[in-house]
Amino acid sequence: MTHVTLPWNSLKLIVSSLTGVRSKKTGMSHGQEPGEEADQDVVTGLVCQEADLKDGQMKEVKVGDQEVLLVRTQGQYSAVGSRCSHYNAPLIKGALVGDRVRCPFHGACFNVRTGDIEEYPGLDSLPSYKVKVEDGKVYVSINKNSLKLTKRVKEMCSMVPGIKHTILLIGGGPASLVCAETLRQNCYQGRIIMVTKDTIPPFDKPKLSKAMNVDSSSILLRPSDFYQQYGIEVWTQKEAVSVDTADKAVKLSDGTLQHYDQLLISTGCRARPLDCPGWDLKGVTLLQRYEDAKEIHNACLGQKAVVIGASFIGMEVASYLSDKAASVAVVGPSRYPFEKSLGPEIGKMSMQMLEEQNVKFCMNERVTEIQGENGKVKGVLLKSGRVLEADVVIVGIGVIPNSDFLLGSELEVNSGKAVIVDKFMRTNIPDIFSAGDVTSFPLSIRGDQRVNVGHWQMSQAQGRVAALNMLKKQTKCESVPFFWTVLLGKSIRYTGYGEGYTEIIFKGKVEERKFLAFYIKDDEVVAAASLMFDPAVARLAELMATGHVFTKAQAQADNLSWLQM
Repeated sequence: MTHVTLPWNSLKLIVSSLTGVRSKKTGMSHGQEPGEEADQDVVTGLVCQEADLKDGQMKEVKVGDQEVLLVRTQGQYSAVGSRCSHYNAPLIKGALVGDRVRCPFHGACFNVRTGDIEEYPGLDSLPSYKVKVEDGKVYVSINKNSLKLTKRVKEMCSMVPGIKHTILLIGGGPASLVCAETLRQNCYQGRIIMVTKDTIPPFDKPKLSKAMNVDSSSILLRPSDFYQQYGIEVWTQKEAVSVDTADKAVKLSDGTLQHYDQLLISTGCRARPLDCPGWDLKGVTLLQRYEDAKEIHNACLGQKAVVIGASFIGMEVASYLSDKAASVAVVGPSRYPFEKSLGPEIGKMSMQMLEEQNVKFCMNERVTEIQGENGKVKGVLLKSGRVLEADVVIVGIGVIPNSDFLLGSELEVNSGKAVIVDKFMRTNIPDIFSAGDVTSFPLSIRGDQRVNVGHWQMSQAQGRVAALNMLKKQTKCESVPFFWTVLLGKSIRYTGYGEGYTEIIFKGKVEERKFLAFYIKDDEVVAAASLMFDPAVARLAELMATGHVFTKAQAQADNLSWLQM
């Protein structure tokens, strides 16, 4: 593998090309006019002169106390909410490509004309405001009733009791939730049942390894009354045991049989357990459920923690515990964390960040035994013979698709236990769909190469596609993978699919913790990662989504004006 580092002095050109904007054409415009409100119900603000923005430019303005994102595209002005509906990131710092603005932090996309969410993560759309251009001045009007609203739930129907059609969603993750919401947004009025083995309805699982001591109410994706309002049944603490595809019925762990007309399998993955003596000692934990996160937090306070696994879950847990546990040690099988996915340079940097917080690393190592006393963990024996003292052991060594309940059915799974689907999220059995981490699907940006991608954003996108195809609204899954990890408050962003890359081209300096990395395979940019380099990754993701392909030569160029296309 070869690596190319470009000089730091070229970054002025790069940064200006990423954050600057270019004029394509000008002209008088009128934004959306969703309806005339009475003047007393509306707050109107003069926000700029018509000539202030050129095509492809954005500006954050204020109307009353409300921050608004003002955008000019194709000669027209439009105005939407200024904050991403996912984690409130400022969209002015994001990437505007065509009629879509992509969040700089986690990749959610919004249509700037309607405010509708078009790519995930997040569930809600942005409020959209009336824009008027008159005598060279641009005015934005907001209804007083919605002046404080920063996000908008798409209009949804509910269940009609007389309709017998039932859609069963197995799994309580993001794919199931977005599937259910998309069905209701598209006038499906039959019965929707979501079955989850968790004790709570769908929740924000990526937070579990980043902020472990959270109340369940703060991580719920929707409040309980949301499901009641839209007629979505959520059955907690139940699992699918088997599927009878001929009779269209699923047997559940409580012994009941639930019939369906259409079925979504979105059971996700489970944490891979340790396979060594002592794996079942008290104090050896996996991070899967909300309760696991709370338990790990409480058990590690002032105690010796050992994290087994140096990928994203392991590193995030180590980062979180670094100022809470008495000591934290990380055991990993490679030279550096993230080495296979992000490369040795970023892995080394990440390791150094945590070492500065007194996290110890035992790399190129494997666990041979968990040692205990009176049934409780006491130490971790490594292949080298070294023993790490431990009061708590957290295991993050990969995942296994939750598809065991499909054994004996005719549903097709691959050698890795992932459910095989096509671009429409259809399985090989009519009326059965699958979405999320449990699937093996064709990835459009890699020539439909079949992949298994465990990203929160991709699960949501697939849930939407499954719902539309259930309703015979033929839609392909063409989302670009987008991922982020957080270490000590710093976020590394990643887009694309870099498996099998042969070279990394860096802009900036990894050791200075400000960089943009391009992953190259067959002379093509197949993925990118960044730290403190927004909105480069968001912009590349959006350009990939619109079908652009970029070469190694473009990545090597001092000027990245091609990222501004």
